[in-house]
Amino acid sequence: MLAATVAELGYDKPTPVQEQAIPLVLEGRDLMAGAQTGTGKTAAFALPILQRLAPGASTSASPARHPVRALVITPTRELAVQVAESFADYGQKLPLRSTVVYGGVDMNAQIAQLRKGVEVLVATPGRLLDHVQNKTVMFNQVSVLVLDEADRMLDMGFLPDIKRIIALLPKQRQNLLFSATFPEEIRNLAKSLLTNPAEVQVATRNAPAELVTHVVHPVQREKKRELLSYLIQTRELHQVLVFCGTRIGANRLAHQLRRDRIQADAIHGDKSQAEREAALAEFKAGKIRVLVATDVASRGLDIEGLPQVINFDVPHSPEDYVHRIGRTGRAGLTGEAISLVSPEDAEALAGIERLIKRRIERVIVAGFQPGGTTVAGMMGDRPSRRERRPAPQAAAAKKPSDPIFSKPYEPGATTTASTVKQEAPQQGKRKHPQVAALLGGLKRA
Repeated sequence: MLAATVAELGYDKPTPVQEQAIPLVLEGRDLMAGAQTGTGKTAAFALPILQRLAPGASTSASPARHPVRALVITPTRELAVQVAESFADYGQKLPLRSTVVYGGVDMNAQIAQLRKGVEVLVATPGRLLDHVQNKTVMFNQVSVLVLDEADRMLDMGFLPDIKRIIALLPKQRQNLLFSATFPEEIRNLAKSLLTNPAEVQVATRNAPAELVTHVVHPVQREKKRELLSYLIQTRELHQVLVFCGTRIGANRLAHQLRRDRIQADAIHGDKSQAEREAALAEFKAGKIRVLVATDVASRGLDIEGLPQVINFDVPHSPEDYVHRIGRTGRAGLTGEAISLVSPEDAEALAGIERLIKRRIERVIVAGFQPGGTTVAGMMGDRPSRRERRPAPQAAAAKKPSDPIFSKPYEPGATTTASTVKQEAPQQGKRKHPQVAALLGGLKRA
């Protein structure tokens, strides 16, 4: 089943993460798996889970014969939908049911689906806890827990919800953590939740996809929008995913691009799920050229053949850069990651380069570069310490001349009488202390 299904996915053979992870999942081992985006991580856990659940599959219509046996938790709605679609596609020939629950939509349709019974449940944490509170889902027969994009699942924002969910699950279960990045603190925290976990790392940890080229365009912050429009129009880019740091910024940028006669839309957490799905569908269909997104789209979003990703706002977290650019260069295709970097972004850019262990090429776009000294620093054109150190002659020339200290030393030289007479205090006049002046003036005799 596995080999046939992997072949049907378009792979000539299983990807490295699939080759290493699938046997471990089939053995029932706890697992931490890290691999670059676009390398088939979803299939690496979905296929063996379905194979393990298949012997207990039932054709009965009774909901009691279809309890939740595998729970997959994702950080975003888009990723939850995508993972659920993968389970549905891979398991279409099996009598196993799967569904997805996430926020932003009415719960009634989700409740109706859960009451029919599902073996595989994909969910976002908040909406899953809503169903727990309403007692519309039970976890007493869950045998597999998957945290997809586990680094985000275990950060401070999601950790309380994850702990509440884990406390409701049977203690005897298999735990699978999949992610493109595993910061050290997250690795340590994950290990505390797992039992003797196996580790799979098919590429350098936190490394970006190898088929993605990286470029930085230095630019003043106030000219970023103009430069973005210029690049899209002059390079005739027709499908570009642009990342902004805030929801308001994403809305504003999409509006400004439309004013420049560039078809654009925005997706972020403030938009309804229907609006987000509609914008994404139009972008995939080529009806809009630019999709402006916050980091809601940086994880798991699969857009086939996406050629470019542009960082309008440089992410503060270097790991987010890896996830953002992972939307391009997927499934063996090439891609391009463009970052518009202002002087204020220099520190964030340095953190990204340290993480990916490479220096990103800087390319000046005429008419948009920052000031001379600023752009020199951003381009890495600063002179070395030896070059910056002034020459001894130049330093001496700039030093103020002092006739006493610059005069050659003459052994046995005596001070002249004129000098003594000039420096000695005048004997005929009384010198009043300065303190008297400060306390109220000098008193006349």
